[in-house]
Amino acid sequence: MLSDLVSNSPFLGEVMSGNIPADPAIIARVYRSLRLIRRTEEEIARIYPSDKIKSPVHLSIGQEAVAVGVCDVLGDDDVMSATYRGHAAYLAKGGDLRQMMAELFGKAGGGAKGKAGSMHLVDMKANVLGMSAVVGTTIPIAAGYAFALGREGQGETERRITACFFGDGATEEGVFSETLNFAALHKLPVLFVCENNGFAIHSPLSNRWATEALCERVATYGIPTHSLDRDDVFTIRETAQKAADEIRHGGGPQFIECKTYRWREHVGPGEDYDDSYRNRADLEPWQARDQIKLTGDMLDAGERQAIDDEIETAIADAIQFAEDSPWPDPEELFNHVFAD
Repeated sequence: MLSDLVSNSPFLGEVMSGNIPADPAIIARVYRSLRLIRRTEEEIARIYPSDKIKSPVHLSIGQEAVAVGVCDVLGDDDVMSATYRGHAAYLAKGGDLRQMMAELFGKAGGGAKGKAGSMHLVDMKANVLGMSAVVGTTIPIAAGYAFALGREGQGETERRITACFFGDGATEEGVFSETLNFAALHKLPVLFVCENNGFAIHSPLSNRWATEALCERVATYGIPTHSLDRDDVFTIRETAQKAADEIRHGGGPQFIECKTYRWREHVGPGEDYDDSYRNRADLEPWQARDQIKLTGDMLDAGERQAIDDEIETAIADAIQFAEDSPWPDPEELFNHVFAD
């Protein structure tokens, strides 16, 4: 039935042919993850003007496929590091939705007891490293964790790995080059993933990069690179699967650059196509290839509806949990300042 769907839909076949997994369970799992992220962030955007959410939010709407495609091939014991635009990666890796929503509300039920907010999500039970609002800072931290995993896995046939997400703006920070060199030198088990949405806040690549040959620059360190010109979720997944398999067997770091596009403003719940730095026409081809819709169309209508209903229930439960969670005690400010 899946092959019939692709062959009978020229557009769908053009977008995803050759990369669709044979296992229907993978397609359903990928759709669920994509849909959960999209609907969670749409609800965050809806709630945000009420001031119940106590931190700035950087939404991943439109960029979900990168996090889902990569995280779907990670094991539970693999580690993930992301940026301040990290809701998608957090949820794709299995981060606790209730804790995430409570953290956004500044409540004690959050993963950091309400102290971190949207830009510093953490859930070590899901091996989600703490995120950071400072551009590029999580790149060396992810490499450091990979260094530890490499030592842990010496002599094993397969290693745990770290997946490190960052934006195109982070590649301009000194720690990016320094970390690539260190990772290549020590053959660290780390997968670097650049979510290239074309903007560092409002500044386009053309104002920042002398050339757009990012993968060529990375390759000078001897790191295998993969450049994807659009965010087809199953192409990303297939690329990440092959890279991760090689990393696990001692091949050292690899790098994926994936072109993507954020649909909402840099920070906040709204849109910014009237701010003179980009046009709505640029958005339209990305919306036409919306991975949530395309992946959902591969499923039986009843199965898709069941997944959608389950997600709505989970989001409503998480919002209620955040509402009901108490405010943190003032003394909580003194916790986690110094190591115990």
